[in-house]
Amino acid sequence: MYIGDVVEMRKPHPCGGKQWEVVRVGADIGVICLTCGRRVLLPRRSFARGVKRFLRRGAPPPSEL
Repeated sequence: MYIGDVVEMRKPHPCGGKQWEVVRVGADIGVICLTCGRRVLLPRRSFARGVKRFLRRGAPPPSEL
């Protein structure tokens, strides 16, 4: 997963949205709800289990030489 990916989660957010944009990648994954704008940090394992499908892929970071 990369920053800028848009994913659909299995369980909806309380606002009703299921689409999230990835804004942080690390030990925790930061995502923003595209319906209400709420930002949430999820442990990597919880995020991987909750993703239903990728709707749009972000650009991979430039490779380091």
